[in-house]
Amino acid sequence: MDKVITISREFGSGGRELGVRLAERLNIPFYDKELIHMAAEDSNIAEEAFRHYDEHIVKSLDRQFYHAFSDVYKVPMSDQIFVAQSNVIRKLADYGSCIIVGRCADMILSDSVNLFIYADMRSRVKRMLKLEPDEESGGKEMERRIREVDRKRKEYYQYYTGNSWGRAQNYHLCMDSGLAGVDGCLRAVLAYLGE
Repeated sequence: MDKVITISREFGSGGRELGVRLAERLNIPFYDKELIHMAAEDSNIAEEAFRHYDEHIVKSLDRQFYHAFSDVYKVPMSDQIFVAQSNVIRKLADYGSCIIVGRCADMILSDSVNLFIYADMRSRVKRMLKLEPDEESGGKEMERRIREVDRKRKEYYQYYTGNSWGRAQNYHLCMDSGLAGVDGCLRAVLAYLGE
């Protein structure tokens, strides 16, 4: 039986690492940033546009500008990109078992196992500073960056799904990687899946 698993995550919580390790363990494909390239090829929209709008929305004033002044942009680019990524996500799920990170995949796919990975701020800052050492700015700047990425993800998710990002009722499993670690989260997911 095919298993499609979606992972939503707070920035710095280890959701991507969990996805990679889970995919290796289950021997199924893993998709995160790869979706950008695939959707660009599928839609004939420049890959740079996908990178620019990845998991964040155009502000309302920008939307008004698009509608008021340009026939080309009747549908804002961020909306075109969401539709293109949604189409690729559906195709991947139809093809077979896989793990998809972010991009509202949990709401795009109706029969997936949906995970949400979170952690306390201290754990996320520590993790990100280990992954991206930056002696100049340190923890305060990393905390600011984490809050900004999370804010954009939350706005994106709420705009395109109408649901609350991180709300437990939207997921099958919510796990605290700051408490359990990525290893503990991996064991919990495998147990949930009966693996």
